[in-house]
Amino acid sequence: HPQLEGLINHQASSPKPLYRSPNPSQVKCSRTKSMGLRSFDAFAKPLDGTRQRSLSGGFITLLASATAALLFLSQLFLYLRIETRHSMHLADSVPSLLFNKQQQQQRNRNNLSGHTIPLHLHVTFPHLPCPALDYSHDGNSFSTGKFGHYHPPPYTFTARIPTSSEYKLATASHSSEANVQSGRRGGCTLVGTILVPRVGGTLGVSVSGDSWIRVTSLLSFGVDFSGLGNSRTTDPFQGKLPNVTHYLHDVTFGEPFPRGKNPLRGVRHVMDNGSGVALANVAVKLVPTTYKRTFHSPKETYQASVSRHIVQPETLAAQHSTLLPGLMLTYDFTPLAVRHMEVRENWLVFLSSLVSIVGGVFVTVGLVSGCLVNSAQAVAKKID
Repeated sequence: HPQLEGLINHQASSPKPLYRSPNPSQVKCSRTKSMGLRSFDAFAKPLDGTRQRSLSGGFITLLASATAALLFLSQLFLYLRIETRHSMHLADSVPSLLFNKQQQQQRNRNNLSGHTIPLHLHVTFPHLPCPALDYSHDGNSFSTGKFGHYHPPPYTFTARIPTSSEYKLATASHSSEANVQSGRRGGCTLVGTILVPRVGGTLGVSVSGDSWIRVTSLLSFGVDFSGLGNSRTTDPFQGKLPNVTHYLHDVTFGEPFPRGKNPLRGVRHVMDNGSGVALANVAVKLVPTTYKRTFHSPKETYQASVSRHIVQPETLAAQHSTLLPGLMLTYDFTPLAVRHMEVRENWLVFLSSLVSIVGGVFVTVGLVSGCLVNSAQAVAKKID
């Protein structure tokens, strides 16, 4: 038949399928490889039909989860807590500066390199007028002009009339500001910052030499020998001894230590010997301290250890001292330095501890529960 013959020819001309039956040797090799890889599986999964869930197992699981959560929170708290480590070492040797005209132009740069540190002073003498006040550093006084030569602006001191708040602090007055303003007579506040070498030195704020000679001559002989021939000179103390009671608002060397208290801040030296004439001798030991916070660069700071005492005028006269009544601050640097480092536990240690805690809890609970179950089954078999 023509149609049947065409169908036979079409089937004969159609392409044959490319499927081949798998080679038995290849199938056996792939099965061997998969079985060898499965033998290394340490996390064998039981079938759902063979699992047995019990009330005691659920209670043990909840207990293990709570224990793991508690240990996780404690480990997280230990990781977030910052620990401060202290250590001592020898301070770095820093060459001192001998101020001269060439080095004065490089003082700011030397300050950045660590040769000098800023010294900030804020003190109020409520009973001394500014013309009768003198200050010096390492023997270079303001009255002779040497202080301004070695400490030119902007790093210098400025003497001015105290404000009402400064006067109230200096006199420990509890009256209102209006009464303080109306009852105030003179007074002087010295404030400013100078650069000093990182070696020991002295800073003095006292009665000026001319004023002291004038008042002592008036009290001793009744005549102002320093004012002879000059009718314009007047006695700033009106024939009385100067009262050098003063209030230290702040004395800071370098950058203060942020975690310590400044013992030279808010200190009042009262000369209560009747005359008001005495010398407040303050000795300061500066400890170089490196302070390093977490995720911050280290800071070079200074901690101060202070000892102070009041030297009476009789002692000054007996020792033939050339020191004048007022404030004498002596400072020195210790050869030992302190390092304060705020550290936190390494995050890799925290992660390893966390994994060991969580895994160890469940493994331990699993072992304990398995022992209990096996023991219970053994006892039940013996009873039966």
